[in-house]
Amino acid sequence: MRKINRLAVLLLPLFLLILLSSYTKVSASCVNGQNSCSSSYGISRYSFDSGGTLDNSCYGSYCAAQTLGDTAVGNSSGSGYQVQAGFNDNREPSLELFVNAANINAGLLSTTKTATATATFSVESYLSSGYVVETISSPPKEGSYVMSAPSSPTASAQGTEQFGINLVDNTTSCGAPADFGANPIQVPGTSFSFGAPTPNYDTCGKFMYKSGDPIASSSESTGQTNYTISYILNISSATPGGVYSMNQQLVAIPTF
Repeated sequence: MRKINRLAVLLLPLFLLILLSSYTKVSASCVNGQNSCSSSYGISRYSFDSGGTLDNSCYGSYCAAQTLGDTAVGNSSGSGYQVQAGFNDNREPSLELFVNAANINAGLLSTTKTATATATFSVESYLSSGYVVETISSPPKEGSYVMSAPSSPTASAQGTEQFGINLVDNTTSCGAPADFGANPIQVPGTSFSFGAPTPNYDTCGKFMYKSGDPIASSSESTGQTNYTISYILNISSATPGGVYSMNQQLVAIPTF
C-alpha cells in the first residue's frame, strides 16, 4: 500500500534585504549671498527671528546652534511644494529602511492548524513626497514547487493551501486564526509620522501575497513608522511534503 505524506514541513528563514532605490538630487551653486538654492530658485533671507541662526558655534568637541525666536517650525505643503521650517532642520533628503533580523521556523504544518509568524521593519522619509515599500520575493517553495497565495485579501482556511501576509493587528474576533501581529506604530507620534499599510494588506483577519506588491506607504514626508508583518501558512492534503523556504526582500522607494 502506498503511503501518502499529508504533512509539509516549513522552514521559513526570513531574510529581509534592504534595497533602496536611487534618486537624482538637483542642485546649483548659490550666488549673491543666497543661503539655499536649486536650479530654478534661491533664498537669501531665510531667517525671520530675533536671534536664531543656522551657523554652529563650536569649541573643541562641542557645538551649539541658536534657536532664539524660532517662531515658524514644522512642515507646510501645497500641491507642488513643501517647506520644512526650523533652524535645526536638515536640508538633505533621506530615506531609511530598518529591518530587524528574523529567522522564522514555522515548524511542522498540519491540515488542521494554521501556522502564524511575525517580523518587523521600520521606515522614515525626510524632504520627499513620501515612500512606497514593496515585497519582491516569491512565496515559500520546495524545489520548483511554489506554495499557493491568495491574490486578494482572503480569510485563513485550514485544509486549503495558503501563504499570506498583512500589516495589522489580527484577532480571533475578526476571524483571524489567532491573536497576533500589530498595527503600525508612529514614532514619535501621529503628528509627525504617517506611514500605513496599503489597502490590500490593512484588514484584520484577511491575508494575501503577490510578489511586487506595495505593502506600505506614506504620501508625505514622515517620521519613523514601525511595521509588523503577520504571516499565515495553511496546507492541504495535496501539498507536497518537504522543506519549504523563502528569502523575503523588501524595497523602499522614495516618491517626489
